[in-house]
Formats: sequence, structure tokens, C-alpha cells
Amino acid sequence: MKVRQGTLRLRRLFAPVRTGVAGAMSFALLTGLVACGGGAQEPFDGAVVSSDPELRRLAGELLPDVAERAGLELREPVRVERRTRGELEGYLRAKLDEELPPDEAQATGRAYAMLGLVEEDLDLRALLLDLYTEQVAGFYEPDSTALFVMDDQPPDALEALLLHELVHAVQDQTVDLDELTDGDLGNDRAAAAHAAIEGHATLVMLEFMMERMTGRAVDLAEVPDFGEQLLPAIRGMQDQFPALGSAPEVIQRSLLFPYTQGAGFVQHLWASEGRVPPFGSRLPTSTEQVLERDLDDAPVEVTIDVEGGTVLHDGVLGRLEVGILVETHLGSEASELAHGWGGDRYVLVDVPGSDDPVLVWAVAWDSEAARDRFLTGFNPVRDHLGPGARLEATAVSEQPAVLLVVGDASSLDVSLRIQSER
Repeated sequence: MKVRQGTLRLRRLFAPVRTGVAGAMSFALLTGLVACGGGAQEPFDGAVVSSDPELRRLAGELLPDVAERAGLELREPVRVERRTRGELEGYLRAKLDEELPPDEAQATGRAYAMLGLVEEDLDLRALLLDLYTEQVAGFYEPDSTALFVMDDQPPDALEALLLHELVHAVQDQTVDLDELTDGDLGNDRAAAAHAAIEGHATLVMLEFMMERMTGRAVDLAEVPDFGEQLLPAIRGMQDQFPALGSAPEVIQRSLLFPYTQGAGFVQHLWASEGRVPPFGSRLPTSTEQVLERDLDDAPVEVTIDVEGGTVLHDGVLGRLEVGILVETHLGSEASELAHGWGGDRYVLVDVPGSDDPVLVWAVAWDSEAARDRFLTGFNPVRDHLGPGARLEATAVSEQPAVLLVVGDASSLDVSLRIQSER
């Protein structure tokens, strides 16, 4: 399991926990209604390796059907083992130390706080550890090509958990999951890939279990807006997950996005192209492509050059988080302000002689109309972001853009450019 920074670079952090919060919730929606056993295929000899006879039997029964439903080829055996909650927590602490050290966690949290998305005193590392230890029921680890389930999982939840994670195991035999969700690709691009990966696994899992529940064939490609239907059902169960329920909205929504909107994206793909996996030319490269179901709308890569200060942290909000930012400050009725997003970047800059950093955020838009709509609608938020905050129209390589600066940037020389189309 390669735990990355994520959506506060959070999506990357959650990316490898292939069941995670929404996976746990989604199979909880069904496991109480579905009886395990009966109707399973004959085990595929040698397809599952495990020191646990029960896991080897159950995973072996499920794996051939999982691979067929996922539209993927089973090429080699899958290893499945149990882990204790204590072993998981120790592993997560080590990964946090390795990939989200305290300085980076602090800078990330500060940037999001300056945008009004989280409280200034948020302890990001502690929150992420709480969320992981609360939510993780099992995970697929690409580094060791092994699937692990927590040993505290009840028998009636085990089948659903294995269904979801086995999809990831078969995916990883076709594509390199670590490579697709590599943090070096950028937060938004990694989040989009994560949504395709998790949405694919969620659809296969739920389709299988709904067939068990109803006793008839189910094709989720035929269910209108299935991803949208998942979100209220999952949110209705959040009282069972106190760490998630108390997390900032940007964390909650970014964490649920791969499972809900990701499932909707893959369902749309199935409906338009048949039961194909969401990889290769079908892999989304931005959260906008996931939300809009349009793979042809590629964002640009915005670069911010700063002289007169030291960049402490930089990142991309992406279409998903721009929408969350708008709704956090202005309510859901203002969600249209994020439409027409074409790429963005922010930098947190240390200014010599100042105790407070400066945040510079630039957003490219698809048209002047989209830029001006955002500029006018979001302008009232500026006064809530601190004294001297400014929001202005600009251009990046002749593409309409807006520039938001929070803090005293009078000593900084800021320039914008488009590096490439992603």
C-alpha cells in the first residue's frame, strides 16, 4: 500500500486504501441484506494464495467472476492475508512519517486554511490517522501485490470486502496502480485516476451483491445516475463513522468522490462503450472529466513563478475542490461558478521579514464568460479571506484566468504561464 499525500493532497493519501470509507459504507448497505454462500463458482485452482484456508476458499470462489465482470484478464495468482488493527496503525504511522512529514502537513493545512476550507489549527496528520484507523476494513497493496483484510471483520462483511479488493488485485495485473495514482502527476490527475479505479471496483462489487440480494441478473449500466444515488445513502450512514462525520467538508467530499462520482463515471463508460475497464485512453486525467463524463475536455497545467520569496508548498485544487471551495463560502446554489474551470495552481510563499506566508492561486478558465462569472460571484468571499486579499482578472498565455492573492504580496514578483495541456 503506497499511502500518498492527498486531498489536502488528501485523495492521494486515501488512494491506496482501496476499500476505505465509502467502500466500507457501500458494502455495509448491502451485507445485512445479502446472505453469503450459494451460487458461487467453483474455485479457480491456484488463483489465490493464502495462509488462511477460509480466505483462500472464499477468494478463490469469487475471483473468476470478479475478473469477468471487471472486463479484465486474470494473469497470475492473488495473495490474500489477514492483518490486525494494530499492525495497520503501525504501518500507517510509518507511511505518514515517510510521505507526509510534519512540515509538509503543516504547509498544506495552512494553504487550505487561508482559502477558508479548514480551521487554522487543524492537525492534518492526526485527522488522517483517525480516518484511516476508523475506516479501513481491507486494502490492496500494489507494492507487494497482496490483498489484506482486517482480522476484526465480521463474516457477513467479508465477501463484499473481498469482492472490492479483488477487483483492485486484477486491475493491478493489467495496469500499474501506483503509477496511475502517483502523486508526482499532481493532485487532481491522481484523484481522477483514483476515481476510475475505485468506481470500477465499487460497481463490480455492488452489482455482484445486488444479484445475490434479488436473485436475478443486474446490470448497473442501466441504472440512471447510479453514482448520484450512492452519495445520499452513504452520507446517511455517517453517524457510524464519527471521525469522517466531524472532518471538514472538503475532506468528507473528496474522500467520498472516488466511490460515488467514480462509480458514476465508470457506469457512464459502461453504458456508452460496453463493459470496458476505465484504463488507457478511457482513463480520466482530471476530476472535471469525471464530473462531466467528458474525456475530451483536458485542462492546462498552470505554473506560478515567484521572485522575492520562498515557495513552501504548491499544489492544484482541481475542478472538484474548486467546486467545494465555492459551495463552502457561497452555498450549493453557487455551484455553477466552478463550471468552465480549465486548470489551476496555488503556491504558499514565505516572505522575508514577515511572520505570515502569502497564498497565490491562479485559475485558467475555458472562456471569458466563465472567468467573469466566477470573478463576479466569488468576489464577496475575498473580504473573508483576510486583510488585503485581492481577486482580479488576468490571463495565462492568452487564456482567461483569475488571480487570488491572500496576504501581503507587495514585495513579490508573480508571473503565470501555461506549461502544457495535461
